Amino acid sequence: MQFYRDGYRPGDPDLRPAAPQALARSAEIPEQLDVLIVGTGPAGAVLAAQLAAFPGISTRVIERRATPLELGHADGVACRTVEMFQAFGLADALVREAYWVNEVRFWGPSSADRDRIERTGWVQDTPPGLSEFPHVIVNQARMQEYLLDYAAKQPSRLTVDYGVELVDLTVGEGGYPVTVTLRQAGGEREGEVRTVRARYVVGCDGARSAVRTAIGRELKGDAANHAWGVMDVLATTDFPDWRTKNVIQSAGKGSLLMIPREGGSMVRLYVDLGEVKAGDSAIRGTTAAQLADVANAILHPYSIDVRSVAWSSVYEVGQRLTDRFDDVPAELVGEREPHVFIAGDACHTHSAKAGQGMNVSMQDAFNLGWKLVAVLEGRAPEGLLATYSEERQSVAQDLIDFDRFWSAFIAQPTLDPDHPENGGVTAEAMQAEFARQGRYTAGLATRYRPSTLTGTGEHQGLATGFEIGTRFHSSPVIRVADARPMHLGHAHVADGRWRLYAFGDTTGVALRELAEWLTESLDSPVQRFRLAGADLDAAFDVHGIFRAGHHEVDISSVPGILLPRSGPLGLQDWEKAWAVDPDDDIFSARGIADDGALVIVRPDQYVAHVLPLAARVELTDFFSAILLEREAAALG
Repeated sequence: MQFYRDGYRPGDPDLRPAAPQALARSAEIPEQLDVLIVGTGPAGAVLAAQLAAFPGISTRVIERRATPLELGHADGVACRTVEMFQAFGLADALVREAYWVNEVRFWGPSSADRDRIERTGWVQDTPPGLSEFPHVIVNQARMQEYLLDYAAKQPSRLTVDYGVELVDLTVGEGGYPVTVTLRQAGGEREGEVRTVRARYVVGCDGARSAVRTAIGRELKGDAANHAWGVMDVLATTDFPDWRTKNVIQSAGKGSLLMIPREGGSMVRLYVDLGEVKAGDSAIRGTTAAQLADVANAILHPYSIDVRSVAWSSVYEVGQRLTDRFDDVPAELVGEREPHVFIAGDACHTHSAKAGQGMNVSMQDAFNLGWKLVAVLEGRAPEGLLATYSEERQSVAQDLIDFDRFWSAFIAQPTLDPDHPENGGVTAEAMQAEFARQGRYTAGLATRYRPSTLTGTGEHQGLATGFEIGTRFHSSPVIRVADARPMHLGHAHVADGRWRLYAFGDTTGVALRELAEWLTESLDSPVQRFRLAGADLDAAFDVHGIFRAGHHEVDISSVPGILLPRSGPLGLQDWEKAWAVDPDDDIFSARGIADDGALVIVRPDQYVAHVLPLAARVELTDFFSAILLEREAAALG
C-alpha cells in the first residue's frame, strides 16, 4: 500500500483525500450522471468500490431498502474472491474475521446399523497450491459492508442513496441516452418520482431485477422441484464435527450440508426436504423448528439443541439464465454499443450448494468495472463494453451446468449395499467428486476464450504456470528496494490499469532492453496509449522480476519504467523491481522459460497474453485492438 505520494497527511491512510467533485456532491441525485448502479448486492458493492476511485466519473448508487443489508443469505467466499479483495486492500481484514474451510468431512449410514450415521472420510477443502488464500465463510452483509466502506473512503466519497427504487428506464440517443425514472420508496418523500439521464446503468438488483425487466431480458431455465431448508443456528450438540464442513447422508431420512460460520459458534445447516410437486408452495411454510427436527433425524445418534436461529428460509433448487447481460437486441449485436447492463442474480440464479452465487456475481462486476472506467476516461472505445456480456454470459452458463450437476449429485441417497437396485452414491464416490471439483468451488475454473482481450497460446510455453485466460496465479518474490518478501500478485491494485510482468531471461539483458523500450519508445504501449500529461505508469503498471537474488540487483540502474516518477510531487515508485525468493523460486513454480517471458494481466487480474521479452510489434498490436491512441482527451 502506498500513501503520502501527494504529500504527508495524518490519520487513516485508507482514507484518501477527497476530490473536488466529492466536496461538490449534492444530496440529490443529479439530472445527468455517467453511471447509475441499481442495487447494493455483491455485484453492486464491487462495482461501487471500483468506480469510487475515479472522481471524474459521476457515479451514484441507489438501493430500494431504507438501510444497509444486515443479514445476508450468501456466505461462502471462494479463494478467487479473496484474491480480488486483496486488490482493494481488504483481504487481510476479511480472512482475519472469517471462518476458514480447511476440510470437508463425510458421514453416512453405519455399516453395523444403517439407522445411525458414522464418519466415512474427509478431503482437504482446497487442493494445495491453488491459491495463497483460503476458502472462507463470511456473511454477505459483511462482505458488502467492507466494499461500501471502501467506496466511501475513496476520492469520490461514493455513498449509497437508500430508499430509492428504479421504476423504469428507456434507451435513446445522445450523450446521456438512458432515461431513468426513480421513486422514493420510503420516508417523508415516499412516492415522489423524478427522472435522471445516464450514460450507463448497471442493474445489480437481484433475481426480480427491474432493470432486467426494463430491457426485455428474461431469466429462463427449470426448477429441479427439490426443496432445501437453510438456517443459521446457535446450538449445543454432541456431534463431534460441529466446527468443520460436513456432508451427511442418512438412510432414507435425507441429506444435510453443515457449514460453520464466522465467530466460532454459529453453523449453517442446509436440510434436504426432498422432492416437491411443481407449483406446490406449501413446503415454503416449513418452520425453523421443523427444519431442526429433520436435521436431528438425519444426525441420529447425535443431536443438536438449537438455542437461537439467526435466519432461516426454504427454497427450491433451480438454474436460470438470461441470453445476454446487456440491452443490445440480438439483431443489433455488433452494430450498436450497450448502455444498460445486468450483473449477478439479475442475470443468473442457481442453488447455494456450490457456494458460487455471490462469488460469480462479484466477478461479473469486477469484469465490467474496469471497462466502464477505460471508456469513460477516453482510454478505450465504447466497443470494449460489448465484451462484458460476451465473456460473463458464457461463465454463467458454465456455472449453471455445474450447479445442475452438483445439486443433483449431492442430493443423491447413499447407496445401500444390500439393495443396490435402489441406486445412490457410495461414500467413496462422494469424497472423490468433492476432491475433483475443488478448483471449481475455489472459484478458479474460469477461463476466458481467445478474443480481443485474450490472446492465443502460441507463446504459452514461455510461462506455463500463467495460463492465458485464467486468473494470474500469484507466487512469492522479494521486493528489491526493501527486501520485503510478498506475493507478486499483491502488487495488483483495483485501479483500472493493465499489468505487464516482465520475467527476466538468464542474462537479464532481454528484460532490461524491454524495460528501456517501454520507457523511451513512442511505439511502446506505455507511451502510445498514455493520455497527455499523465504519469509514465498511468495506464500500464510494469514490473520486472529478475532471475537473481535481491542483493544482486542494482535498483538505481533499472530503466525508468521500473522506477517511475509519478504523482503531483514526481516521487519515485520503488515497488516495481522484484527478485527471486530463495525459498520459493517463482521461475520454477510458474514454469518460466530460460528466455524469460512477458505476462500481460488485465485490470481484473486475468492473464491476457504471454509474449517473448523481445516482442515489440505483437505487444503494441495487441493493445491497439483494445485502447485508443494517446491523443484521446482525459475525462473532465
